This record gives sequence, C-alpha cells and structure tokens, in this order.
Amino acid sequence: MKVCKVEEMRDLDRRATIDYGISQEILMENAGIASYDVIQKELGVKNKKFLVFCGGGNNGGDGFVVARKIRSSGGEIKVYLLTDREKYRDPAKKNLEIISKFSIEIDKAKINSIKDDISNTDAIIDAIFGIGLDRDVEGIYREVIQLINESKKPVFCIDIPSGINGNTGQEMGISVQANYTITFGMPKIGNLLYPGYGKGGKLYLTHISYPYQLQNSGEIKVELPELIPLPKREANTTKFSYGPVLTIAGAKNYYWAPYASAYSVLKAGGGYSFLACPKSLTPYIAVGGREIVFLPQEKETSRKSLSLEAKDNLLDEVEGRVPKMVIIGPGLSIDEETQNLIRELAKEIGKPLLIDGDGITAIAKDPEIVKERKAPTILTPHTGEMARIIKGLRKTEIKSVDIERDRVGFLQQACQELKAIIVLKGSHTLIGYPDQRVLINMSGDTDGQAGMATAGSGDVLNGTIAAMFCQGLDIEEAVQTGVFIHGLSGDLAAKEIGSRGVTASDILNFLPKAVKYYERNFDQISEDYYGKCYLI
Repeated sequence: MKVCKVEEMRDLDRRATIDYGISQEILMENAGIASYDVIQKELGVKNKKFLVFCGGGNNGGDGFVVARKIRSSGGEIKVYLLTDREKYRDPAKKNLEIISKFSIEIDKAKINSIKDDISNTDAIIDAIFGIGLDRDVEGIYREVIQLINESKKPVFCIDIPSGINGNTGQEMGISVQANYTITFGMPKIGNLLYPGYGKGGKLYLTHISYPYQLQNSGEIKVELPELIPLPKREANTTKFSYGPVLTIAGAKNYYWAPYASAYSVLKAGGGYSFLACPKSLTPYIAVGGREIVFLPQEKETSRKSLSLEAKDNLLDEVEGRVPKMVIIGPGLSIDEETQNLIRELAKEIGKPLLIDGDGITAIAKDPEIVKERKAPTILTPHTGEMARIIKGLRKTEIKSVDIERDRVGFLQQACQELKAIIVLKGSHTLIGYPDQRVLINMSGDTDGQAGMATAGSGDVLNGTIAAMFCQGLDIEEAVQTGVFIHGLSGDLAAKEIGSRGVTASDILNFLPKAVKYYERNFDQISEDYYGKCYLI
C-alpha cells in the first residue's frame, strides 16, 4: 500500500480532476460519505448529538458533507465555523450553502458557547485543518483543539488529526487526540509516523474514486510493504545451508551487544554463527551463548577493545569462514584505534556487511567508504546515529531533533548518496533503499507503549536480519522481514509480560515464537498488514 506526501496527494487530486474528469465535488462527496459510514459503524447516528468543527479549506467542506449526512439520518448536528463564511471557495462553499438550507445550526466558533455544547454532545468531528498544515497552531484554533481534547468525547478526524503535519507526523504545537481517523486516497506519512499515528486512533482508509493507477504510481516512493513468506526449509539441509554469519563486536563493559547480535542469528532461524570479539571478553559472553562459535582475538587495545593489529586476522576469518553476511560494530567502542579498524575492515570486507552501533560512528566520519563498497551495505542507526551520518554527508551540524522532524526525507537522502540500505530505528522503523523507496514497518510499537524502547533491542535486530538473509531471502527482503519479525517478537513479549517490563533479552527469547507466529498467521497478518489500517 502506497503512502503519500502532502504534495503527492495534491497532485493526485489535480490529476484525478484534469485527466479523469473526477470533479472536486465528487471527491468531497465521497470523502464525506466515507467519514459518515465510519461514524455510523463505530457509534451510530440516529438520535445522537454531534458537533463538527470546520476550518476554511476543503477539510471543512468534507465536514459539511458529514453534517448533511448525519442530519439526513436522524442525528442532531451543530456546525462551528472557524473562519468567515465568505472565505469558503468552490465545493466547500457549495456544501456550506446546501447545509444552510437544512435544519442545521451553523455558528461562528466562540469559546463560551463551544464549552456548553461540548458537554452535551455525543461525539465531535474534526474538520479543521486536514493535511496541509505547515505552521504551529495558534489563536482560536488552539483553544478549540484544547477544548476537544479536554472533553473526553469520542472524536472522529477527517483525513488527519488537526495539528499534525501530514508529511512528518510531527505535532505543530498542539493537535487533536482522535479515537478514529478517516483518510482518503492513500495514508499520509503523518498518519503512520509518531506522534501523528498515536494521535489518530483507529485508522480507516477510503480511495474515494481515485484511479488505481494513480494510487500505485512508481513515483510515490513510501509504502506499507507487502509481507514476504519465509523460504521453505528442506529436510536434507545442514547448518551451513543457513549460515554462517560472522559478527565482529564487543569491548570492555559491552557484553550484551556482541552476544545478542550473534545469538539472535540462531534464535531467528540461522544455522551457524561466529563471534569475533576481544579474547578477554570471551569467557563472560560464552556463559550465555554456548551455541555461538567464538573466535577470540588476541590483539586488544589497553582499554580491552579490538586493536588495529587484529585487522589481518579478522580478514583471514572472513576469507576462511566464508560467511554469508558480516555484522560489525555492536559494542566495539569508540576507542580511536578501534574506530580506525572498523573503517579499514569496511573497505576490505567483500561480503554483505551490516554496520551497527559504534560501527556507524566510525563510518559517519568517512561516508565515502560506504559509497565505494561493491557488496551490499546495511546500516541500522537510531536517530542520533542518523544525525552523525547526515553530518558526515553534509559536513554541517545536525541533531537528533532535526532527524525526527523529517525522518523520511533524511533517510531518502542518505540511502541515495551512500547507495546503502538504511534501517532508521524508532517507533515505526523506516527501511530506506538507494532508489529512495521507504518502507514503514508497523510491528514493534507494543500497542503504543514503547515496549521496545529498551537498551540492547537493536542488537537483536542485527542477527534477525542476518538470519533472514541466510535462510534464502534476498538482501532487500531480508532487511524488511527481519525488521518486521524483530518488532513482532517485541509485540509478543509485551503481550505476555507487559510493555513496561520488556527487555532486550525478552525480545531475543521470543524470536522463535515470532517466526512461528509469522509463518502460521501469514495470510491473516498480510491481509490488513498487522491490523493498522482498515480499508473501507
């Protein structure tokens, strides 16, 4: 399912009208009818009282259609205008004129009267801004949104909760907290990324007559991906059929990262996992990871991280063990000598390479290394690490908060420039490809409770991706499926033990259940992509 930016939605509107003769009046009518249908389904209409708040654009016009449908079906409706009547244009103006002839009370928004009406209504319909908001909410709009949120009444939002940026999901000062959102044509990025996703409640989608070929244009690069079935495992196979993976990781005080990255390969279905780490760490890690094959490295720095002198031996291990994929960086430390080692290895390892953690810090200082690699490269940054990558590319200071304001845009830039696959971790992790495609992963938010926001969960992701690759998926499919199953494991863990108490160990240990659930329920979770967007 494609996911669009605001400007892409506007182009879809324009092309539907110019190329296909679908008037704006028809699109507005269909949007209003679909919104009404959701209200009827979720709450009912007859003999119930509703307030609809209408802004000055087409979102307000959609609200007028909903008001007419509610009144026609026996509901009571009052319309509050947040702009002057004479400012409405085209189909919004026409629909305002129509409802003016119905027995519908229409009033200019005044805070005192709104307070009285909200206390006596059954539900509220938000038709204030729509997807085009690009500045902070102020004045009467801010006051109205505050009253809506304080009312604790059921709220239906048209297209997107007012106050949410349609391109980024960011809150523009304040936003409506909805119970239900009905969006049109395609989901907007702001519908699916936090905090916008958390503000929208249950998300419904209706295509409102947009031609199928416009909705599925290759020019639209962001999407909810179709899930990929896992390859069948034949009986006459061995551990070498599903591996090996070589993980280069670990330093003093970093025991979990190397263990989790290497062991998750096995827990997610990989057959053989090597771990090259400083020799001094091996006895401690081996206590929990006995099935890992350890390659202790003698050459350590004085701070117990891998020395640059370990380079030749590590390259020999890559050559001799013939791994299908190499993971480098988890818990390797930011010791300068070790950082130099990472950069040198990234240049010379000719295998698919997944770079995480301290490996990203090293590469961010010389992004050309990734650009020049011939074999596929996967980077798995959180927003802070992504800021370092962008800083390395732009040679200007970038902060995590800047990345959060435009996760998709920064991701597309970095993937294209680095010619790499990048997994930008977070609530609804993004997967970016060099051709600027971006997939939005919807697993792993543990019902909005951030259960996976726990130290070490990203290390489990590394091995999960590698395991998918070793089981026969191609590199792009392996990243997509690994990210989904990793999130699914967190969801299953949270369901059983509670979101607040989930640890990275739980996510690791639930991986076999996640893989089993994925295979057994593949058709069900594929049908509605994890129950996150309902088609009407």
